[in-house]
Amino acid sequence: MAEVVLSGVSKAFRKTEAIIDMDLTVPDGAFVVLLGPTGAGKTTTLRLIAGLEKADAGTIQIAGRDVSVETPAQRDVAMVFQQYSLYPHMSVRDNLAFPLRSPILKTPEDEIAEKVAKVAEVLHIPHKLDNKATELSGGEMQRVSIGRALVRDPAIYLMDEPLSSLDAKLRADLRVELKRIHAELNATLLYVTHDQIEAMTMATHVGVLDEGRLVQFGTPREIYENPTSAYVAARLGQPRINLLPTGLFDEDAPQGATQIGLRPEHIALDGGAPAQVTRVERLGDQTRLHLKFKDHDVITLTDPHTPLNTGETIHIAPRNPLFFNANGARVA
Repeated sequence: MAEVVLSGVSKAFRKTEAIIDMDLTVPDGAFVVLLGPTGAGKTTTLRLIAGLEKADAGTIQIAGRDVSVETPAQRDVAMVFQQYSLYPHMSVRDNLAFPLRSPILKTPEDEIAEKVAKVAEVLHIPHKLDNKATELSGGEMQRVSIGRALVRDPAIYLMDEPLSSLDAKLRADLRVELKRIHAELNATLLYVTHDQIEAMTMATHVGVLDEGRLVQFGTPREIYENPTSAYVAARLGQPRINLLPTGLFDEDAPQGATQIGLRPEHIALDGGAPAQVTRVERLGDQTRLHLKFKDHDVITLTDPHTPLNTGETIHIAPRNPLFFNANGARVA
């Protein structure tokens, strides 16, 4: 495994700036998730590291080696795409072995058999090795797709939203599997997604992208508790942070603050200003209250067995709020 360093990297497609002066370090052995909406530059970043796109400016280093002029094959990376990209006429065994039989690697057949068997065990699919790819479920096909990268033992694994086309249960199962694989292999992973749950549950580090710029980088907990902007604060947390004008609670806002940010768990329900319950969502392990507070919509959490119903009035107050200025930047 290896550290990957991007320094001042920029990439434009005609008039569209996809990546703007990016400085990013993926530590050796880390599980880094790039998080952002469609068009933020996540996939372009992966493609630049893989060598599928050429940067307009800046340098990319893998294990201390400048790879800017190297071909994708020379960079020693393995990429997992959103779609399975399996060979349907081949067995699972041959799909997994295919990268090792390339003219560049020229892996001996006995070593191929050993690596395929090991990866199949890691992915819990040894009983599927002789099945055709078309005989697999969606989750199994994605495991094989991930396995084709794992057999390579590259410097870094690049994963482009590999779970987004799966149903909710399979996504949850494979999130656990990927985290386990990362721990077992001590691998370096760079994973892109727009799904905040994937970022919170799998990452050792999260990089938040906004229109081609890396706007914050840190652990999931650091970014959740100490976001640098309202944009970043809205990327992590479910339900999303409530952003309201300052002064609604007669709070002591710092100078320059125009917005108060309240995560659902930072709203006290035992005093303060009145708010009307507009909807109660009972989710089993938690209950979400949708409130109307001084013409603003607010979502908070309460006891799973709350007796509250739509139309009732409760009193709310801020607790450990975040503050932002008119441009969305954090105000201390």
